[in-house]
Amino acid sequence: MSEQYLADFSLWINQTAQLLRESRWHEIDVPHLIEEVEDLGKSERRGIASQLTRLLLHLLKWQYQPQRRSDSWLDSITDARTQIELAIEDSPSLKYYPAEQLEESYQRSRRQAAKQTSMEILMFPEVCPYPLELVLAEDWLPES
Repeated sequence: MSEQYLADFSLWINQTAQLLRESRWHEIDVPHLIEEVEDLGKSERRGIASQLTRLLLHLLKWQYQPQRRSDSWLDSITDARTQIELAIEDSPSLKYYPAEQLEESYQRSRRQAAKQTSMEILMFPEVCPYPLELVLAEDWLPES
């Protein structure tokens, strides 16, 4: 089944699921199955980090470009918070992951904010100026 994993991933998934349902343990491509299960965890963490970066980006833009504030920025802020909340509801063990990723996500959002606003990166604080509790709070927005 290893060749199938490389040749047709979708078919490999379907066949692996069928083998699991039928308890045909000896036919399962265990090394690749382990790899895919581990990747699922990485994907969840990557999703939270991505949403946190998007959230911080829009919070920075909200604060540093008050004249350009829009409903689409509010929608993006709200959606990012919701996606983080949903991911943590699905995987409560990731509750502390946003705190672990705050600075790294902030640095990404800072670079993106500088590009998107055409402002110098030095205009944005070097360290995240927002406490995580506020970043994730439903109705909080930074002041200009």
